[in-house]
Amino acid sequence: MLSSWRGGPGAPRLLLWLLLLAAWEAGSGQVHYSVPEEAKHGTFVGRIAQDLGLELAELVPRLFRVASKGRGDLLEVNLQNGILFVNSRIDREELCGRSAVCSVHLEVIVDRPLQVFHVEVEVKDINDNAPVFPESKRRISIAESRPVETRFPLDGASDADTGANSALTYRLNSNDIFALDTLDNREQTSSLSLVLKQPLDREEIQEHSLLLTARDGGKPELTGTVQLLITVLDVNDNAPEFGQSIYKARMLENSLNGTLVTKLNATDPDDGSNGDIVYSFRRPVSPSVVYTFIINPNNGEIRTKGNLDFEEKKLYEIPVVAVDKGNVPMAGHCTVLVEVLDVNDYAPEITITSLSLPIREDAQPSTVVALIRVSDRDSGINGQVICSLTPHNPFKLVSTFKNYYSLVLDNALDRESVSTYELVVTARDGGSPSLSATASVSVEVADVNDNAPAFAQPEYTVFVKENNPPGCHIFTVSAQDADAQENARVSYSLVERRVGERALSSYVSVHAESGKVYALQPLDHEELELLQFQPRQPNPDWRYSASLRAGMHSSVHLEEAGILRAGPGGPDQQWPTVSSATPEPEAGEVSPPVGAGVNSNSWTFKYGPGNPKQSGPGELPDKFIIPGSPAIISIRQEPTNSQIDKSDFITFGKKEETKKKKKKKKGNKMQEKKEKGNSATDNSDQ
Repeated sequence: MLSSWRGGPGAPRLLLWLLLLAAWEAGSGQVHYSVPEEAKHGTFVGRIAQDLGLELAELVPRLFRVASKGRGDLLEVNLQNGILFVNSRIDREELCGRSAVCSVHLEVIVDRPLQVFHVEVEVKDINDNAPVFPESKRRISIAESRPVETRFPLDGASDADTGANSALTYRLNSNDIFALDTLDNREQTSSLSLVLKQPLDREEIQEHSLLLTARDGGKPELTGTVQLLITVLDVNDNAPEFGQSIYKARMLENSLNGTLVTKLNATDPDDGSNGDIVYSFRRPVSPSVVYTFIINPNNGEIRTKGNLDFEEKKLYEIPVVAVDKGNVPMAGHCTVLVEVLDVNDYAPEITITSLSLPIREDAQPSTVVALIRVSDRDSGINGQVICSLTPHNPFKLVSTFKNYYSLVLDNALDRESVSTYELVVTARDGGSPSLSATASVSVEVADVNDNAPAFAQPEYTVFVKENNPPGCHIFTVSAQDADAQENARVSYSLVERRVGERALSSYVSVHAESGKVYALQPLDHEELELLQFQPRQPNPDWRYSASLRAGMHSSVHLEEAGILRAGPGGPDQQWPTVSSATPEPEAGEVSPPVGAGVNSNSWTFKYGPGNPKQSGPGELPDKFIIPGSPAIISIRQEPTNSQIDKSDFITFGKKEETKKKKKKKKGNKMQEKKEKGNSATDNSDQ
């Protein structure tokens, strides 16, 4: 069947309004659908993917999934077309009982990025249940002496449907003796009574047979019937009577067994056994009443004998009959309504669904870690739950919908500081005293390569004898990385430098994994006796910077270096050294050259008035030594406007040669002094 629609001038505006309404509903985070109960498998419910603003092509890659509390197989989503359909039989009465509103709550979750949508599917009631009476035949005994307008309570029918489908009307088959009366009260219970309209005469009719029919308000309507068999009795013409037809009582749900609910009192004007009254629950009795209450047949006391639970049942309707002990017993009737008051007897419940564990340490704030749902079976303020998180940093709880929360990242993470967070989620209700529940969440932080390797010390001093065998292990460097696993594995390499006419790598090498440094060829101290290099252009403040390729010097003549280094207080200790320059600013500065690693065996030495405790101009030390090397550095000063090559300012030489020169110079001075003294003596002699 085809149909067409032609809109008037306002059609585009109406279409735009409908599109905006659909977009608003999709963006609000909640979509509503409805479906009739007993719908067949495959019945269309709604285009859930379209209504949530999701493309069909992204349903599978984003791990589109649907979860619901309770039975999760009632509804299903076709991932090919994004349609929500009925998957299995939905019985509204089985799902929600007599609740006025029945709905299935769905959680729709997609990843990349993580999104949670809430969908409510209302299950519409259909008239699929006929009214049912407690029994198919009901026997009633009525004394012939009962006056006209006497009322005899009847048990009404029940209908499992809701709304209009459960609204019942009653009809009694036509007769002259009895009439039917229905009375509705504020407690939303129906009082159905059979009313005597004419006096009974047992001698004329001993038994009356009536048919009571109940009809619901569905379309089409459904009916149920019960046969009333009325026996007319003789003698005892006064029945017990209660002071009122309905009694009300209120009980706390935590009342102890044996707690008094109420005490009934019926009176009978007859004498003797005809006036003795026995109390009982009028049949048929609801199983919930029999399980929860007991009545004393002699004094009419009703007490509890089972646990009251507000969450299970809030109102009990107890039918009571008082029967005398006459030869022809007569009965009086009343109803006791027991209202159960809520007590905060249920602690909150916490359900945690982990979604993104472990979490990377470079995760951005607001990243969702887990979904949390809290619930409390109590009602009112006793069922209102507040959720909190400890510790508060670096995570927080964000309320998403009613009793749903998201555990999200609030601040930056650092795995090297804290690798695992033990979080505690606390749900506390509003009762007095309040009840609470806790749930632990262990959040592991996944490592990210955000730390560079670091050596234990900024420089190393190595002594190696000359003429070593090729491939000799001379030293091992070690660096540590604060990261974990693959991110913490360190590899080593040399920064290439020139040593004379040859590359540094032709002399030494380092093992990439172990950090072991090897001499690739025999080292010759005489070949490397003097090193020359190009210093930086000096600044006006007389600060020099030179890259010292000391690898060879620190690797030759270990015995010779040991002899030349004086003990504490000796002359060599008075010279500024590269080792003392690093921690002591007044002696100078030492650092690896730019781009060089620690294992490059090179230093940068700076000296000048820029240091806080530096001697003034003209008082600079003229010699420096390098620990672990037989070499010394000699520095000469020239005016700033001098055109002399600054490479002449710094020379390297052996310490023993310097000492010999000093000794020779001292000897020459003593010789000259002696000669001058002799000359003076000669002159005086003359």
